[in-house]
Amino acid sequence: MAKVIIGIHGLANKPGRETMFNWWKTSIVEGLDNVGVKNPSYEFRMVYWADLLYKYPMHDDEQFHFDKLYNKEPYRPASPGSLKEYKDGWFDSIRAAALDSVGSTLDVARRKLNMPGVSNWLLGKLLKDLSFYYDDNRRIYDHHNEPGTAREVLDRTLREAILAEQDQEILLVAHSMGTIIGYNTLRDLGQSHPHCKVPEFISIGSPLGLPYVKGKIIEERAYDPSVRTPTCVTRRWSNYADRKDPIALDIHLRDDYSENASDVRVEDDLIINDYYTTKSDGTEKRNPHKSYGYLRTPEVAKHIGRFLRD
Repeated sequence: MAKVIIGIHGLANKPGRETMFNWWKTSIVEGLDNVGVKNPSYEFRMVYWADLLYKYPMHDDEQFHFDKLYNKEPYRPASPGSLKEYKDGWFDSIRAAALDSVGSTLDVARRKLNMPGVSNWLLGKLLKDLSFYYDDNRRIYDHHNEPGTAREVLDRTLREAILAEQDQEILLVAHSMGTIIGYNTLRDLGQSHPHCKVPEFISIGSPLGLPYVKGKIIEERAYDPSVRTPTCVTRRWSNYADRKDPIALDIHLRDDYSENASDVRVEDDLIINDYYTTKSDGTEKRNPHKSYGYLRTPEVAKHIGRFLRD
């Protein structure tokens, strides 16, 4: 059976469809090259919905660097030697225990852990995106010009893409808010299309550990009031996070999401996101949430390599 990787991005504005496709695929190839996987055979699909949420895409025209749509964080190749595996340490177990005991707000967790590099802007953006996604009163239009809530339109868009590839072996890779959309779509497909299969699911930089998100999952599923691996994920769900990524504040999803009927349970793994942003003064600052950095990490690349090989 042929292999296909389906990528889904978050809810923030993005460059155009072709640019996003090329940057995601380039990041994946860069990671595969780094772990010795050369010229693998697969198809890549980018489920792109920024055009449903924003009138104009972001651009990289430096003459308009002052424009709000100027993209300050384009794809750029990794620096030599920067793609390294994460080495677990004693602090990781302490941090995991602390995250289990904090309250239901991001602010409480941030204060208790005093995490360096946590961005208030990113946290605020996440809360805004969550509100938009779950807003029952706001309407947007899909690519067929059919209206619906953001939740309905985005889930429907992904569902169509997954069902269109059922004759191939699928690996779904979701980033940021896209992991919530991916999870919800996969859960619902298990009910509406019981024969649908997505053998492997990768979540990167995911907020699925937030109590609010888990509460919505339970609230919306009277048929199965639990948080678990979606039924159609038949082989593996892996969750990757940089410990300084404020959106993936709780990487330990395994403690929260039980196994499905196929005994597939989420596996958590810490990584080092190597992406750096160039600031206006010329200095660089690491952005541990950036999708390009996640996609080329050795851990994610090895996972993708195994999927393509097996």
